[in-house]
Amino acid sequence: MKSLHFNTNYLLLLLLAIVSACKTEKKAPETTSTKEPIAVMAYYVPEENYAPESLPLEQLTHIIFSFTHVVDGEMKFENAESGPKLESLVAQRQNHPNLKIMIACGGWGADGFSDMSYTAENRKKFVESVVAFNKKYDLDGLDIDWEYPAIPAAGTGARPEDKQNFTFLMKELREALDTLDREQTLTFASAGWKPYYKNVELNEVMKYADYMNIMTYDQVGSSSPFTGHHTPLGLIKEEDVTDTFAWDYMNERREQLKERGITLDPRSAERIVEFCIAEGVKPEQLVIGSAFYGRAWKGVPTKNNGLYQSNSGAHIGWSTYRQIRSEFEPDKNYVRFWDSIAKAPYLYNAKDSIFISYDDTVSVRMKTEYAINKKLGGIMFWQLGNDTKDSNSLLKAMYEASIK
Repeated sequence: MKSLHFNTNYLLLLLLAIVSACKTEKKAPETTSTKEPIAVMAYYVPEENYAPESLPLEQLTHIIFSFTHVVDGEMKFENAESGPKLESLVAQRQNHPNLKIMIACGGWGADGFSDMSYTAENRKKFVESVVAFNKKYDLDGLDIDWEYPAIPAAGTGARPEDKQNFTFLMKELREALDTLDREQTLTFASAGWKPYYKNVELNEVMKYADYMNIMTYDQVGSSSPFTGHHTPLGLIKEEDVTDTFAWDYMNERREQLKERGITLDPRSAERIVEFCIAEGVKPEQLVIGSAFYGRAWKGVPTKNNGLYQSNSGAHIGWSTYRQIRSEFEPDKNYVRFWDSIAKAPYLYNAKDSIFISYDDTVSVRMKTEYAINKKLGGIMFWQLGNDTKDSNSLLKAMYEASIK
């Protein structure tokens, strides 16, 4: 009986140990964070009074120095002063070793991409210059900001062959950058509207890019005959804008727009993300955009507090968030409204008939949370120098949401 009692106790202890181990294994994931951090990317245009040592780099995963251009078929700075400024930014890596410092090539109105990518010989020359540039400055990657393949925007050169040549360019850049000792991130800036994607081989290009930075801003430009959200997050539907001047204007031009491949779907970050995922892009490769600047129109009637109404032109083509925070938000004539459908704020001044569309701390936090919940690659913005230097900045709201 002693032997049996001993064996029984032993078995009971063994069973308890196994059960305890199983319970421990089940609880482990609850106490160990498996959350993948999202990218928080800043485009950065150096300013005299905004030196690298004073930048809030601890709140970023990537900073993209802007811009180089295609000059004589190579990637170069057009301004000689830019080189030393980039070097001083790279020097900040000693204080922020995990920060990825990248270079952007292109930008609005930047020409030369179509000719540069047109032949294998031309692409080879450009790619070699990129490798030499990134080695010289010890960079972590490259952002191609070609606005836009096969679309002659701002008078830039364009040809139908751009569609396939863009793929060739990204493939050859990927292969060349992978030869560098320092790991390289390759991104490109894409438009936030569907017609752009007819001119790129999306799924082919995404084989070579780490991220696609979707410019989900300027969705309504300063020259638009109607007001609207220039950087909305929410999925705005047709019924949300019917019975407005904006809808009437677009509807009158429905056939004309259809011929140009433009639908009447109101633009937004959620809409273009859904579109890209449906096209086969992995969510973790998508980075949505935020605007650290606003668009303003004048001569806007009071109906609907100015939203989706006519205007008499741009009040300000664009204004920094710093200016909006210091000049417009404190002015009692400017009333802040929140559009729960667009998930975006706007200011309306009924006295002077002025409408301002912009991102604020609430909307950038929501965009960041959306990126996390949708398991996207991250969020980016144009551009860091436009932010307020107050403690409750746009970047701080974005950063705090990203690390929750």
